[in-house]
Amino acid sequence: MKINILHLASALLASASLFAQQPNVVLIFADDLGYGDLGCYGATKVQTPNIDRLAAEGKKFTDAHSASAVCTPSRYGLLTGQYPLRANGGKGLWGPAPVESGLLIDVDTLTIADVFKDQGYDTAVFGKWHLGFGEGKNDWQEPLRPGPQNLGFDYYFGMPVVNSAPPYVYVENDRIVGSDPNDPLVYLGRNAKGATPLTPIPKEAAQRSANIFGGAVEAHKLFNDYEVGTTIAHKATDWIASREGKPFFLYLATTNVHHPFTPAKQFQGSSQAGPYGDFVHELDWIVGEVRKSLEASGVADNTVIIFTSDNGGMFNLGGREAAKLGHKINGDLLGSKFGVWEGGHRVPFIAWWPGKIEAGTVSDQLMNSVDLLATFATLVGRELSEAEQKDSINMLPALTGNPEQPLRTEMIMTPNKPSHASIRKGKWMYIPAQNDGGFKGSKPHQHAWGGPAVTTLVGTPNSDIVNGKIKKGAPRGQLYDLEADRNQTQNLYNQYPEVVEQMNALLAEYNQGKK
Repeated sequence: MKINILHLASALLASASLFAQQPNVVLIFADDLGYGDLGCYGATKVQTPNIDRLAAEGKKFTDAHSASAVCTPSRYGLLTGQYPLRANGGKGLWGPAPVESGLLIDVDTLTIADVFKDQGYDTAVFGKWHLGFGEGKNDWQEPLRPGPQNLGFDYYFGMPVVNSAPPYVYVENDRIVGSDPNDPLVYLGRNAKGATPLTPIPKEAAQRSANIFGGAVEAHKLFNDYEVGTTIAHKATDWIASREGKPFFLYLATTNVHHPFTPAKQFQGSSQAGPYGDFVHELDWIVGEVRKSLEASGVADNTVIIFTSDNGGMFNLGGREAAKLGHKINGDLLGSKFGVWEGGHRVPFIAWWPGKIEAGTVSDQLMNSVDLLATFATLVGRELSEAEQKDSINMLPALTGNPEQPLRTEMIMTPNKPSHASIRKGKWMYIPAQNDGGFKGSKPHQHAWGGPAVTTLVGTPNSDIVNGKIKKGAPRGQLYDLEADRNQTQNLYNQYPEVVEQMNALLAEYNQGKK
C-alpha cells in the first residue's frame, strides 16, 4: 500500500512539473478598439494604465492586423488560422453574423482551442461569441449546439451575438442563463410586437437594435447593459482561480468598446472622450482584473497574455463625439471599421510573458491575427500539418526575440465588401477599387460613418479625396507604400503600373483559391 502511495505521489509530482513547464495563455480580444485608443499607442484623452503596463513589461507591435475589418470574419480568422475569404466553401465571410446564424465554423476545423486542448489544457471562452449556434438556421431552442464546446472549448459564458443586437441574454455553455421551460425565449422576427423589455439606455450611448425576442423574462432581467463588462470580467477571473494548477487557455472576447457605450457607474464620466472613452476605461479595468487574478493564483510568471482587437475603431455617434473631443480612435491612420484602409484593421497588439518577452520592446514585424494558431501550436508543442496550418505563420520568434527578416511577407485583407478584398506584400498595399469598401454614412443622423466622410471628420488627408468625397478622375484602384506612408496619404496607383499588375495577379491567386 505504501508503495502504491509513493508511486501515486511520484506521478502527481511529475504531472505538476510538466504543467509548470506549460505556460498558461490568456488571449484578450477587444471589440472595435482602434489603433489610437490606448495610452501606449498615443492616446491622450483616455488613460489605460493596466494595458500600458502590459506594453511596458512586454512587447508592442506596430504593424499587427486583424484578419478582417469586420467582427464575425475577424473572429473566424482568429480561431481557425484561415483567411475569412476561405470560409463558407470559398465564398468567404464578409459581414456580421445575423441573429439566426448557425455555427459558422465547421466542427471538424482545427481551432486555437483545439490546439491547447490536444496538449492537455483546460480551455474557456468568455464574452462575445458572434459566430452562430446550431446547424442551419438558429431557432434559439436549447441546447444551443453545435457551438463553442464543439470547437475545443470546455466552457463558455457570455454574449451570444453582440451587445447591440438581440437576444440580450447570457449564454452559459449551450443554455440560456435563467431560462425557464415555462417561459421560453421566442424569436418574433422583425415585427417584434410583444418583445421582452430591455434596460433603458440614453441616446448618447449610441445605437442598440430593438429586441426581437419575447418570453424569457427572467433571463432578460439578468442582462443589464451596464453590467456586461464587469459580469464577464468576474466570470473569467473566477474561472482562472479555479484551475488548481492545471495549464489553461482563456479566450476573453470583451464587448468593450462596441456600441452601445454602457460602462459601469464607476467608469462613467472618467475620461476626456465621452462615453466612448469611459468604455475604454472599463476595458482597461478588465485587463487589470485579469492580471490581479493571475497574480493571486500564483501563475502570473508562467502565463502569456496577448492583447489585441477584432478590427479598427468605428465612427458611430459615440466615436464621432470622442473625435470632436480630440480623441484619435485610429490614431492618424486612414479609415475605420468595415473598411480596408489601415484604420479598419491595423490594431493594437501587445504580448506579455515574464522572463521570456523582453520588457519595453517594440516590433515592426508584419503580423495577422490568423497567425496565432501556428504561434500557439509552437508554444505548446502541437505539430500542425500543412492543411491545419493554412494561412497561419508562427510568430513566436518575433514575440520572444527580434528576427532580422520578416516572418510574414504578405497577407490578404478583407473588409465588408468582397469587391475590396486587398493584398499586402512587403511595403505595398494594393486595393483593386476606389474607396474603402466599408460604411458609407456621412450625415449627423446616420449611425455608421465611414470612407471619405471620416477623413474630413478626423483630418486624415488622402490624394483621392476632396471635401469628404472621392474626387473626379481618381485612379480606379489604390496602391500605397506603407513603409514611407503608413497613413496612406498618397495613392501611387498610376505611378507604379508594374507593381499594380503584380499585386493584382497575386490577389487573383488568393481569390481563385490557388494560393
